[in-house]
Amino acid sequence: MKVFMSWSGQRSKLTAELLHGWIKCVIQAAQPWISSKGIERGAMWFSEINNELKDTTIGIVCLTQENKNAPWILFEAGALTKGLASNRVCTFLVDLEPADLQPPLGQFNHTFPTRESMWSLVNTLNNGLETNRLDVVVLQRVFDTYWPQFEAEFKQILADAPPVTVVTPREEKDILSEILETTRHMSQRIRLLENQGSHKSHVFVKPEYAHLVNWKKSQWIDNENSVKFDFSKFDWRNLAHVLMYGGKSSDEVRSLLLNAGLCDKQVDEIMRHVASLPPSGESASS
Repeated sequence: MKVFMSWSGQRSKLTAELLHGWIKCVIQAAQPWISSKGIERGAMWFSEINNELKDTTIGIVCLTQENKNAPWILFEAGALTKGLASNRVCTFLVDLEPADLQPPLGQFNHTFPTRESMWSLVNTLNNGLETNRLDVVVLQRVFDTYWPQFEAEFKQILADAPPVTVVTPREEKDILSEILETTRHMSQRIRLLENQGSHKSHVFVKPEYAHLVNWKKSQWIDNENSVKFDFSKFDWRNLAHVLMYGGKSSDEVRSLLLNAGLCDKQVDEIMRHVASLPPSGESASS
């Protein structure tokens, strides 16, 4: 399992090098890689990093006040998140708090230089191994052995590599604005998922009315004397038309549309449209 160490700036580099050696001691089967150690002289630097990123399973991004908005950090973090189903990105906050970060880095799982947080990181790395995974009891003993070494060396890095520039903390208004935007985005996604979930239900109608939905025959699922429709994609007006003239009452149609995620205003408009259509014949087009 390859672990890509991302850094930018002296303090971040020293932290990445510390993690590089420490992880190899705690989890021998892991293969940490860092550009300051992994690129041979004469090799094409950019191409070499791109090749390493492609084969990475887990990435650790060492973030500081100075590099949190650095283009190179953002590039490597973005490259690590490609293939999100299998890749994992862990941000290591050297001298930061979560509130100091903006998206996209603020959306990752953060690791702090504390015993509890580092134990969680080690567990994540160990669970990412396909073979030679350590038993949790063994892992705990190894971690306990090497933790004092990491703690002491990390404190020394903070003392030896002070920040080069003074970074102004984020304003409270900026943080609140980000929280509001994130909350709105999450609310929209939750509603979308809920609607998609309700659209997974199905409805059966008589085959003679199925043509009104304007679907191809290949998209129908025949079931004895009715046709089964998935709620994922179609014209809601035509669906309501099919249901009403296939034996459903207006109240049943209204309830079905509301349960499928449409709002009252949309349902009222659909029902008014359906009421103006003939009971049979050609497709009810909007």
